[in-house]
Amino acid sequence: MTSMFNRRTIVAHGRMAMRELRLDAARHRRHGLRIMSFEHLAVRLAGGFARPIDDESLRTAIQAAFPSTPLGELESIKLLPGMVDAASDTLHKAWRAGVNLASRATEHPRLDAIARLESAVLEQLPQGMMRPCDLVAAACQRLDHANAILGPVEIVGITELSPCWRPLLGALTDYTPVTWTAGPRPTPAWLEAIGVSVTREPPRAPSVRVESAATAYHEAIEAMRWVRALLASGEAEPAEIGIAAASTADYDHHFLSLRADANLDLHFIHGIKVTTTRDGQAAAALADILVRGLSQTRMRRLAALCGSEPGPFQALPSSWLRILPSDAPLASIGAWMRLLGRLTAADWPDQQDHTATLRGIVGLLGRGHHAAEEIGAALLSGRALAIWRKALLAGPTGSLDTTLENLKQDDGLEDCVSVAWMPASALASSPRRFVRLIGLNSSRWPRSISEDRLISDHVIPTAELDPLPVAAADRRDFETILATTERQVVLSRARRDSEGRLLGRSSLLGVYREEIYIRRNAVPAHAFSETDRLMARPLEFAGHPQAAAATTCWRNWHRKEITPHDGLVRADHPLLLAILDRTQSASSLRLLLRSPLGFVWRYAMRLRMPESGTDPLVLDALDMGDLVHMTLDLALQQLEANGGLSKADEAQIAAKVEDAARQVAAIWESERAVPPAMIWRRTLDDARLLATRALAYGDERLPDARSYGEVAFGGLEGKSGAEGPWDSTVPVEIPGAGFRINGYIDRLDLSGDGKRALVRDYKSGRAPKDAISLDGGRELQRCLYAFAVKALLGSEVSISASLLFPREQVDLQLADPEATLVEITGYLQVARANLIAGRALMGPDTGGAYDDLAFALPANAGATYCKRKLPAATEMFGDAAQVWEAQ
Repeated sequence: MTSMFNRRTIVAHGRMAMRELRLDAARHRRHGLRIMSFEHLAVRLAGGFARPIDDESLRTAIQAAFPSTPLGELESIKLLPGMVDAASDTLHKAWRAGVNLASRATEHPRLDAIARLESAVLEQLPQGMMRPCDLVAAACQRLDHANAILGPVEIVGITELSPCWRPLLGALTDYTPVTWTAGPRPTPAWLEAIGVSVTREPPRAPSVRVESAATAYHEAIEAMRWVRALLASGEAEPAEIGIAAASTADYDHHFLSLRADANLDLHFIHGIKVTTTRDGQAAAALADILVRGLSQTRMRRLAALCGSEPGPFQALPSSWLRILPSDAPLASIGAWMRLLGRLTAADWPDQQDHTATLRGIVGLLGRGHHAAEEIGAALLSGRALAIWRKALLAGPTGSLDTTLENLKQDDGLEDCVSVAWMPASALASSPRRFVRLIGLNSSRWPRSISEDRLISDHVIPTAELDPLPVAAADRRDFETILATTERQVVLSRARRDSEGRLLGRSSLLGVYREEIYIRRNAVPAHAFSETDRLMARPLEFAGHPQAAAATTCWRNWHRKEITPHDGLVRADHPLLLAILDRTQSASSLRLLLRSPLGFVWRYAMRLRMPESGTDPLVLDALDMGDLVHMTLDLALQQLEANGGLSKADEAQIAAKVEDAARQVAAIWESERAVPPAMIWRRTLDDARLLATRALAYGDERLPDARSYGEVAFGGLEGKSGAEGPWDSTVPVEIPGAGFRINGYIDRLDLSGDGKRALVRDYKSGRAPKDAISLDGGRELQRCLYAFAVKALLGSEVSISASLLFPREQVDLQLADPEATLVEITGYLQVARANLIAGRALMGPDTGGAYDDLAFALPANAGATYCKRKLPAATEMFGDAAQVWEAQ
């Protein structure tokens, strides 16, 4: 048992200072020594079940008090995002300054509102939780016990004390010895007037160096290099090194990424954002759905983050996301329910029906942010659930995403054995031997004084509400750090901000005229990571295989001649032979003729354009064409089932198109991205108009014709259950070209005697101004589809092939399909030979406005790279390039 006569109390400020003092006390076996903040000293002296008001409890009370408490001037904004933070800050300021809000409520309507809020909050707080003024009053009634409870009191590492605690400090000196150990720190003017014994030491005399870096990011890099140099040289231990700034927010993300690159234990004293952790991301993914609505992209993200944790997602098979259509946004509850209604056990990876579980998850998410607490408890667990509940206390549910972005948590490192990154106030209370202060720019250090968000200066003067303003604190912390650092201080500032604007020097640097100018590309004396080392040693980096390959590629891109980085590969490459041997479509053959490089990327390397996670404002040309084709196919099936298209009048066609459009819209909304409602209605109207015109067009009608839509051939399965004119599994090969082809014919009309056939390919865009045959290799469908029909129905059938543009009622007939096929065959033979020879080069469509693989090319390739390389590629292609000039 420790005798009460050996009891002693040390008062410190800040978690880091108290942890270091406790560690020192433990190492030196100082039994009976208590280390606490002045607030907890007041609590200890007040006794009983007294405790201070912590931030979380205060936020909870404010959140609970807002709905039922009339706040007068603040009534209209009390439920807005950020109001909980603002109210918490205001109450803390008033309590620390010793402002009696209740007694001053009649001075101004704003003070009346804040006083009513304070009263409501105090009623919501747990019993025993007291304001500073109440703690001081309770403690002063028990001062007779101060010596027995606390023993001699020593105040260490504090440069200022809030006004609310000063009466207790003055009264305490009459009952127990109180010593203010200032060391080299400045002391407040009011201290000597209350009879506290002050012990001082002369200030330290560290070496001081001033540096200027290019940007804030460069400052962070130089700080990490400085840390690594101190550790590698053995001059300092990690716990002796500190990096600080007046405000850490501008640098946190820089140090977080640099810490990972350097593999260095850099402890964030003030914590890191919860969204930098997996648990925080899980909570953020859920908030994203509840605030912005359900979609496939957001559901995939939530499932990836919560799938391994206890909860409903764990009941689903590991690969359940495969059941979701790849191109369906599923941006509404209705779309999800339509999808779930079509699922059977066979659709699930484990052949068991989990639809009920997924429906329960979707239904839960569909309740929105108003049921955030219940939804979080059902879907999250462990640390993620704790983060979620903390976010619910910090603000309204409608701004959960913003609240989570601002929440912080401990990074799990120990400040007593790690290099520390911290606010200047923390470093001032717990000095280190080697210190680097960054962000010493004007308006950043010291920061400017600002009014309280709820109590303006004309209501209560800022000097009264905040007697310890941030600007004065910044100056005091700067002076304290210089006076308490033992060995080295480096003062750093940025010359420019992230947008390139010049930044001024801090007024605190006025006495330091000499400044070391550090260039952004300067070779560091000591690199902080392997990446930094390689960037600092160009000769060493140049020998790295990856760097050598990148340099060679960059140089080859800027040469006019064709190089291996422009598509040259070895002849008879197995992968090229494989993709040439696959069954081709008209689209793939067009890509082969007009962009062999894109052909290889798409079919050999399987490159695809990244899918956008947002819903489109309008459908692009390809999607619009799909919508029209789907409507045409369904309407044509209905017409053929009710007497045939050839016998239908315009009214019947319009009615069937209307019915088909309604069904297609429902399917589209459940499987694909949909524009906003008004634009979507206009798009459907346009699709109906085009479909009606296409089916009603009758310049050429066959007697007793039977019409087919989306007719499959070459091994493809039909898109619907309708009967086709042939066996679609029969292969179709272009004679002499070495290519098998397949596809879907938009519309095929067969005469009653089977001797004539009309092949039509619908185009939802504008008709060309001039007549075209191959159109430079862009138009292959008419000829290839006509050949497929003749091959499957017999050579005695007369074929008429055309492009129908229903928007302008233009039907472009192919004059001589057989001669065109011979021409296409020649071009395909040369293109095949070129690719087998290893010339997978660019063509006229490479890097163009409609090239969805342009992201794999150098930046701005259409205006620079392609123009530079295309002449050489054209020359190397030889006869294969002639198709680009074909009419």
